[in-house]
Amino acid sequence: MEFFNIFNKKMPEREEGKVYKIALPKGTGPSYSVLNAYQRIAFRIFGKFASRNKNISKMGDDLLKAHMMIRPQEYIAYVYFLTLISFLGILAIFIFLLLLGNIFLTLMGLIALILVPSIIYIIMMGNPASVAKTRGKKIDGKLPATMNFISALASADVNVDMIFKELARRPEYKEVAKEAEWITRDTELLGKDILTALRDAAKRSPSQKWSEFLQGVVTTSTSGGRLKPYFIAKGEEYENELRLQMKRTMETLSLFAESFVTVGVAFPLFLIIIVAIMALISPTPGMSMMLLYFVVFIMLPVLVILFAWIIKSTSEVVS
Repeated sequence: MEFFNIFNKKMPEREEGKVYKIALPKGTGPSYSVLNAYQRIAFRIFGKFASRNKNISKMGDDLLKAHMMIRPQEYIAYVYFLTLISFLGILAIFIFLLLLGNIFLTLMGLIALILVPSIIYIIMMGNPASVAKTRGKKIDGKLPATMNFISALASADVNVDMIFKELARRPEYKEVAKEAEWITRDTELLGKDILTALRDAAKRSPSQKWSEFLQGVVTTSTSGGRLKPYFIAKGEEYENELRLQMKRTMETLSLFAESFVTVGVAFPLFLIIIVAIMALISPTPGMSMMLLYFVVFIMLPVLVILFAWIIKSTSEVVS
């Protein structure tokens, strides 16, 4: 009778206000999209317009590859919102300059009114693709060490799903560990088999090398091949490619350093001297002084920032 009474027991009622959580192993917890106040306002205002954007499909792929936890229509609406805010802010400044009656300042305000919102829109729309590209480079840089770790586990006859689960628990592999975390999430939380999870991960990966590696794992497993020799071969291949890439990067950095000495140091210094002499001998030094201010306060900082950004972007693979 006790056996049949088990089926008559009622499930405990849910307590009001109590938070229930599902305990998942580390590496399987999904990330949720949480919008800030500005993004929520932007989506309420521009959500319908953003949903009709012709680039929404590509934006969704870029956001997924960049691991930016926001839907494409929400992100595009946020871009529209920032563009509008910047336009209104520059418009207020332009009206103020127009009331001052200074032609030069009014012209600069008009240029800023056109350029600043356009630049913000272009940068924000291209930001997910840029972040995805950066993640791809970071993944490529960690692949040789990752292959050694995977090969060591494969030599101990560890299953493929457990290999990626252990990889997801290793923060030293950074972006590769995040990719493995999504694979583990698909298998343990969403109920996918490991081969399907690997195929999906290959499609959404920003790294072409990592995508090819995952597809190779699927092909080798389905064809009955051994994974350990495949892992070792890919590890040697990635190490050689990384060594060549680092050599090319160092040569590129040396070229940028020489270019900066010429364009960012010698040329502005020579130009400042010429403009200063022109201001001394010219009967109307106003334009020469304006050009001098432009060189010192605008051109020089822009050149330094531009070269710093180029060098930082180029040297990421070395670090």
